[in-house]
Amino acid sequence: MIKVKEYRGHIRNWEELCERLGISLVLSREEREQEILVKAYETWGCEMADHMHGMFAFALWDEEQQTLFCLRDQFGTKPFYYYETADGHLLYGTTIRQIMEQPGFVKELNEEMLQLYLTLTYVAGEDTFFKGLKKLMPGRYLIWKNRRLKIERYWTPEFHPDESKSLEEWADEIHKTIQEIMPEVKTKDETAESFLSGGVDSSYVLAMSDVEMTDSCGYEEERFDESVLAQHTAEILGRKNARCVITPEEYFDIVPYVMYNMEQPLGDASAIVFAIACRKTAEHTKICYSGEGADEFFGGYNMYRNAERYGENLKNFYVGNTNIMKEDEKQRILKKYDPDVLPIELAAGIYEETEGLDPLTKMSDVDIQIWLEGDIYLNVDKMSTAAGLEIRMPLTDRRIFDIAARIPSKYKVNEEQNKVAFRTAAAKVLPDEIAFRKKLGFIVPIRVWMADERYNQDVRAKFRSETAEKFFHVDEINAIFDDYVGGNSDNWRKVWTIYTFLVWYEEYFVKR
Repeated sequence: MIKVKEYRGHIRNWEELCERLGISLVLSREEREQEILVKAYETWGCEMADHMHGMFAFALWDEEQQTLFCLRDQFGTKPFYYYETADGHLLYGTTIRQIMEQPGFVKELNEEMLQLYLTLTYVAGEDTFFKGLKKLMPGRYLIWKNRRLKIERYWTPEFHPDESKSLEEWADEIHKTIQEIMPEVKTKDETAESFLSGGVDSSYVLAMSDVEMTDSCGYEEERFDESVLAQHTAEILGRKNARCVITPEEYFDIVPYVMYNMEQPLGDASAIVFAIACRKTAEHTKICYSGEGADEFFGGYNMYRNAERYGENLKNFYVGNTNIMKEDEKQRILKKYDPDVLPIELAAGIYEETEGLDPLTKMSDVDIQIWLEGDIYLNVDKMSTAAGLEIRMPLTDRRIFDIAARIPSKYKVNEEQNKVAFRTAAAKVLPDEIAFRKKLGFIVPIRVWMADERYNQDVRAKFRSETAEKFFHVDEINAIFDDYVGGNSDNWRKVWTIYTFLVWYEEYFVKR
């Protein structure tokens, strides 16, 4: 007897799996997905995820074998946590709070993570900010039997560049695969909307879908406002667009809500915007598409164009998309600093896996294994769940990655453009002005707002608080803050990263 003890996700190829496993197609989504998990485990055991496409994290209890089997999907789109108690029990779940509520959990801060967080702005690797509480990493499964824990890796990103195809052939393969995936992303009786920015990823997803309504965020500050581009894209594709204008007051007011529901601190300023977008969108739909994954798979970040210049030096410094504070600065501001706790150690194993591959591939793999899991997918999952919205990411798919893993780097970035093959595919259904538009990123006017005395009062208060005194030399962090307010806008990320940690800490260790 196999029981589903925990499950979060969406299985895309459910029709195919139902036919292969003898499951009725008329079951409700909840019933059929639980049946798929049970039958897939009975049929394929630990290799079950090799047959599944989608987003998932789950725990199964095998009554006959007295074994717990937990698994997280290949990219870590859904979180999964576990904790061994002092008396030998395993606590587990897809949220940290549900583990914290169980007998045997002891809430203690893992202060070592702060040192890593100040560089990365997110929680990378298997450890968390709670002592003893760990993440099951992407592409892994966990077996708990006779009070013994075993973790195995069932999937590793592998790259095998194929020089035999032309750019156009790669674009054709990308486009054909997305055409095959899109009908799986929702059933015919489900209705979805789609997040839309001014970028190619969300525009391509929209163009390939039957979505009628799109959702965008904008600001009163025109230079930061991408929503005008989004509205224009929606008009070109004959879709409607709902525009949400975010004010600085709304932005700062929601920070405690975001840090509480994120469950761990996250210094990505766009997460606050995303939280607001999820809440607004959830007012009129329960399912929304989003375009995550393509940047990391296909070479979407502007810094990737410097990959060749970095060369072998990458493994000495590149830890992912963000690198905010260097070690000397952290040593200066932290009351506790351990010279052996270095962010680059998180990426050491990845560089071993990619030995002999080109620098761009190495950068992409670090971001796929560290940045996507720790920042992007965490944000998407936590903020959508808190809002009661289900987000589906068509471009995050093993079949899409399989293409990206074979595309030579010359078709990912060149001197003029990033994501070359992907944009060429998108141009099959989008005007060139959209498909080849320069990447802007998820722009937030926080660097302007946080320097404004009308909005930064809580930041200033947190920097002078008892909580700040606990972890930081307050004179040093206030010097960073004052330098930022005085005109050094490059310091905004450092200020924001410290601030988000302080807000999170008060939510979990002071207020509760």
